[in-house]
Amino acid sequence: MSQKQNSNVPAIIVCILLFGMISFVTNLASPMGDILKNQFQVANWMGTLGVLCNFIAYAIMGIPAGNLLQKKGYKFTALAAVAVGFTGVGIQTIAGLLEGNLAFGVYLLGAFVAGFSMCMLNIVVNPMLNKLGGGGNRGNQLVQVGGSFNSLMGTAVIFLTGVFVPSIVDAKISQVFPLMYIALAIFAVAFVVILLTKIPENPAAETKAAEQSQYGPMSFRHFVLGAIGIFIYVGVEVGIPNVLQKWLQNGGLSVTEGAEAIAGTVTATYWLLMLVGRLLGAALGAKVSAKTMLTTVSVVGLCLVLGAMFLSPATAVNLPVFKGTAGFGMASVPVNAALLVLCGLCTSVMWGGIFNLAVEGLGKYTEKASGIFMALVCGGGILPFVQNAVVDWTGNYLVSYWVVVAGLAYLLFYALAGSKNVNKNIPTE
Repeated sequence: MSQKQNSNVPAIIVCILLFGMISFVTNLASPMGDILKNQFQVANWMGTLGVLCNFIAYAIMGIPAGNLLQKKGYKFTALAAVAVGFTGVGIQTIAGLLEGNLAFGVYLLGAFVAGFSMCMLNIVVNPMLNKLGGGGNRGNQLVQVGGSFNSLMGTAVIFLTGVFVPSIVDAKISQVFPLMYIALAIFAVAFVVILLTKIPENPAAETKAAEQSQYGPMSFRHFVLGAIGIFIYVGVEVGIPNVLQKWLQNGGLSVTEGAEAIAGTVTATYWLLMLVGRLLGAALGAKVSAKTMLTTVSVVGLCLVLGAMFLSPATAVNLPVFKGTAGFGMASVPVNAALLVLCGLCTSVMWGGIFNLAVEGLGKYTEKASGIFMALVCGGGILPFVQNAVVDWTGNYLVSYWVVVAGLAYLLFYALAGSKNVNKNIPTE
């Protein structure tokens, strides 16, 4: 390794930690919804307001964050993202010290501010890590490592929430303070390291030609349909485990002792399988096209979700779980839950497939397209909100998965037909 690459090692490590923080902070919002529901005695849809605030921030910040990156560069944007993230988690921590409706409102504000940070980090960390690695295969390898750590932290936060909250009925925000302290510490260290590290920047005016063009990403039909696909995909990815955990905590399990810990572990397994799927996707990516991969996982995902909806919950399977005070062991869970957990293998590779198909042939418009994609990540808050509203309306958790079925059906359509570039006459150089 060259001396220059050695000097980048601290920043590379911090970037990988920030990859994890994106998933850590984002995934914390899902079990926090269960805590909010029980602490403040609100309906399911109100419990998901934290998730909604977190993702709505993407809709507001996606394009401005892309513009900030273009004008101010990687280092400034990264420092701003980390500072905003520290502020957002700090506000959520303060909410745990308050009481009543004020605490609820302050937490939602914190989730909203944290969402700004997650959006900014998503836009800056991928290309920054690639640059720190020197680009090429080394840069791509580091991005894959970051993505894997992202999945690992997403798994850990769901599992740890189940450990820190032994009884969801008596749950309070203050019980997850240890997780918030971890996030605050990582943000603080990241800020100092990035501040002291030289980050390679893009040459000025690199995107000037694209800015002056009469066309843009929205001029391409396959991009527009792909952007809708990203909105739907993130909603599907978040909605599957979000409602699964609520179902298991509220009567989906045949046991009561350790139910919260078991529900948390089962849901964490979904995110763990996303890690496995991403590793497999990276290994197969050079041999299998994005279209084939997206088609396959959409079909398999549809079969798994439909099976989970129509099979009897009385049919059970054994899964390895954490049982709270009883420690680790096997637990009997409905086969429906096991099928939904397996969906993690499918959703793991969808982002890359949709992104690659949507930006294919965009040329100089790719950077602007990335900002639009980030804005539409807000689907991760909107679709779970709708899904939980269906739960409240029907009183049936599994019926709400028709929202997921509709989303997967659209992704299958996009893979088979919507991803075709029918605007090849538009100049992209």
